[in-house]
Amino acid sequence: MGFDFQHMMELWPDISKAFGETLYMIGVSLAIAIVIGLPLGIVLFVTDKGLFLQNRFVKSVLGFVVNMIRSIPFIILLVALIPLTKMLVDSTIGPAAASVSLSVAAIPFFARIVETSLREIDKGVIEAAVACGATPWMIIKDVLLPEAKAGIVQGITITIISLVAYSAMAGVVGGGGIGDLAIRFGYYRYDNTIMIVTVVILIVLVQILQQLGDWTSKAIDKR
Repeated sequence: MGFDFQHMMELWPDISKAFGETLYMIGVSLAIAIVIGLPLGIVLFVTDKGLFLQNRFVKSVLGFVVNMIRSIPFIILLVALIPLTKMLVDSTIGPAAASVSLSVAAIPFFARIVETSLREIDKGVIEAAVACGATPWMIIKDVLLPEAKAGIVQGITITIISLVAYSAMAGVVGGGGIGDLAIRFGYYRYDNTIMIVTVVILIVLVQILQQLGDWTSKAIDKR
């Protein structure tokens, strides 16, 4: 069976609901990733060798944890975090439950992007701030973040697009959203119409997010 417009309109309420669930999962997990991943990325950078808060132990421990989580495929992470998800949201299915695994996956991903963005800053700028007697907090607030903001915005864009893919994957285990719709209708029922619609929605969503991210990054990059 090919594309059926009438069938799509009949299922439009389900499609709209699934799209809303996808946006909810992405929004929640992105917010948590930024709140935790941004400071984590900063700590990974400033505790590195030769920097003003050098601490080999902290750097090694945090680096190990970040790399460990990033090394686990997301579908396996979804299953492994079921006990934690049950404890936090009292459910293992639905958008709220999927947001737990999405957040855990997004935090180390975004933290590494932040760290990479900070590494692109000219070391001379940091050394000048240290020589002027600036405190670590002042260096982070007035030097590191302003200098790396364009890269961090690009990192947020990359993280959002990765979360779109992850959220679709969460549908495999009943996470809700576009992925769940594609699995239930497109795969189990061989519904080509729904499969085509979900693919188009995801493509359009990613294109819009990428364009917004690129525009924002260029707008705030004063270099």
